[in-house]
Amino acid sequence: MSVLVSVIISTHAPNPLRLEKTLHGLRGQTLTRERWELLVVDNATPDPQYVLSFDFSWHPSARIIREERLGLTWARMAGIQSSQGEYLVFVDDDNVLHPNYLENVLEIFQQNPQLGAIGGKSLPEFEVEPESWVTQFYKCLALRDLGEEALIFYEDRAFQPKRYPEFAPIGAGMALQRQAVEPYVNRILTNRIGVVLDRTGKNLSSGGDNDIILTILNAGWAVGYFPQLQLSHLMPASRLTKEYLARVNRASSRSWIQVLDLHGIRVWQKIPRWTVLLRKIKAFFVYQPWKDSAAYVRWQGACGLFEGLGALPE
Repeated sequence: MSVLVSVIISTHAPNPLRLEKTLHGLRGQTLTRERWELLVVDNATPDPQYVLSFDFSWHPSARIIREERLGLTWARMAGIQSSQGEYLVFVDDDNVLHPNYLENVLEIFQQNPQLGAIGGKSLPEFEVEPESWVTQFYKCLALRDLGEEALIFYEDRAFQPKRYPEFAPIGAGMALQRQAVEPYVNRILTNRIGVVLDRTGKNLSSGGDNDIILTILNAGWAVGYFPQLQLSHLMPASRLTKEYLARVNRASSRSWIQVLDLHGIRVWQKIPRWTVLLRKIKAFFVYQPWKDSAAYVRWQGACGLFEGLGALPE
């Protein structure tokens, strides 16, 4: 029986407890292991033996791939290039797929051949109970529950300007049809445009997922949200702080401007670089970040937006 699904885990110095939970979720998949393979991309973990110390013997088609170029994009490229499946599933090292996830991915793609990328619910599993204001920034944490209705978006070439669907798949649990993602892979490998949009070390940019979706839509494929695709997203206490969420919001706001411009979309006009600092100061008084944590995180998001707009080419 040929491999139909390739599960790609990109990881850098993973937390052992969270990665063990991720692997446990994969061990419990209802899709028979003969029909899917497991590729774990060790993205420049300082100790090359560390990832090898985890038990992958339970899967007959598990492989460990070492990628020395640091960055999520490079890790994903290594995984895609080494994979054999017709369908690809990105699983972060803090995602626990519900037991029927892979089986549902296969069924959805086979019933909807026009789909290039799909995703579903990313539900939180908190290490500690977050403060109430954190719920406002679930999007920054790649957490989502968009209800029980399946949603599909197909780009209308006659409609201008281009649109980005709110329910487009996010990186956590994103499933892709190989044919659909090939233009993205070819562009990255040819001229590296888009590499800087994704996480690299301590840089929390998150535009890589948006870049993939826009490339797929531009190639004529549809994307969709399917509620039967569910995963638990493990949330350590360190990601629930004002400081962390502010960094994520600022970086993602900046990369959002970059990725839209890469695809010829300018929702806002470019602003002169010399005005960026002045706009940040004005926003400081508008958002009043001294009031509470949520206001501070929102102000940082505005700062990232101004930085992105100021960096746009003429």
